[in-house]
Amino acid sequence: MPENRAGAVGGREAVERRLHPFTPLRRAWAPVAVIAGWAAHDPGQVQHQLTRLTATALLAALAALVAAASLYGFLSWRFTSFAVTHTELRIRTGLLFRRTAHIRLDRLQAVDVARPLAARIAGVAKLKLDVIGTDKKDELAYLGEEEARALRAELLARAAGFAPETASGVGEAPMRRLLHVPPEMLAVSLLLIGATWGSLLGALVVPALVWFGTHSVWSVLVAGAPLVGGAVTRTAGRFVRAYDWTVGESPDGLRIDHGLLDRAHETVPPGRVQTVRIVEPLLWRRRGWVRVELHVAGSSNSVLVPVAPRPLAESLIARVLPGAEVPTEFSRPPRRAAWCLPLWWRGQGLAVTDAVFAARQGLLRRTLSLVPHAKVQSVRLVQGPWERFRRVAGLRVDTGANKTVTARLRDAEEAAALLYAQADRSRTGRLDARPDRWMAS
Repeated sequence: MPENRAGAVGGREAVERRLHPFTPLRRAWAPVAVIAGWAAHDPGQVQHQLTRLTATALLAALAALVAAASLYGFLSWRFTSFAVTHTELRIRTGLLFRRTAHIRLDRLQAVDVARPLAARIAGVAKLKLDVIGTDKKDELAYLGEEEARALRAELLARAAGFAPETASGVGEAPMRRLLHVPPEMLAVSLLLIGATWGSLLGALVVPALVWFGTHSVWSVLVAGAPLVGGAVTRTAGRFVRAYDWTVGESPDGLRIDHGLLDRAHETVPPGRVQTVRIVEPLLWRRRGWVRVELHVAGSSNSVLVPVAPRPLAESLIARVLPGAEVPTEFSRPPRRAAWCLPLWWRGQGLAVTDAVFAARQGLLRRTLSLVPHAKVQSVRLVQGPWERFRRVAGLRVDTGANKTVTARLRDAEEAAALLYAQADRSRTGRLDARPDRWMAS
């Protein structure tokens, strides 16, 4: 791996490193994509120009395109480098316009490893960096697999507070496997959700209506093929993405590995989970299956486990939210709330424990949202005109992940008391909360 010395940082010299030589092949597609976009925008003009070219001129144009793409890929790789300094990860990019990203190591909250199919064949991987306070991930693509794992371990060790002299020797933290989703369970779960049946129903009903209206086989094929293809590809895509889903525990958080073609290695940062959501579709209830989703501040990681037996899912939640238990008893809204939300009011529920604020909603597709008291940023009482008339109100809890959890249709006096009580719990919870640090004991 080519290296060169940069300026001294913190009494030590930062080593500028380059990406894997495979990277130019990936970046060479940019000029091709620009031309393809232009062709798609004005296909008539493209066809007209192609008819004017001879075979020799067309071959020469293709050769020039390949040469330009190759040159662009090489130069973009040549002018991209990164270095790990005493306090930050520095990434330099740009051929004409230079850009330097300074990523503070103490602001890192996740370092994920992604291995698309082509990268797996080439033996390379890319690192995706989740940084507190940013929505878009910076990434290093591509690195050799061994180098990617070593760099990830070093960055996490630095983020945990290890000295630069020892961070590179810490190595990847050991992992203990907690859960593995069998392919059979994943396939059955996808067949038992409403979205799958809704897509298939649309693929059957729409072509039938088209046939009765037109009696044209061609029209039926034109209308039905995209619907059938969409239903199949959506379900198959979910299966491919969630295949071999494995959750493990390590000192740097919960690790998630998944993917049949494109492998992803993600990390749930310790102490950064703002909300946990348990989703229970109607057809999963007899089997006792649930889906667990997460809201993590500044991170796009949203699924902890796509499907799992409820007891096993609750054991994972206990590791994400230490000291928290999933409530089993919920208080329902008063009966007069039925005038505000007929029938569906029965699906609303609220439970407040020493650790979490829990709001439940839904009759057919139940969802239960758990918010640790320490993660509550603000509490609001909301009440419309009709709710005021029926003497009910909603309580909204805002978290650091820009998400809101609402307990709807509570008795107005109860909601007012909960408003002040929750504010006190949140203030006390933040005082007693564990530090949001990697590998914190």
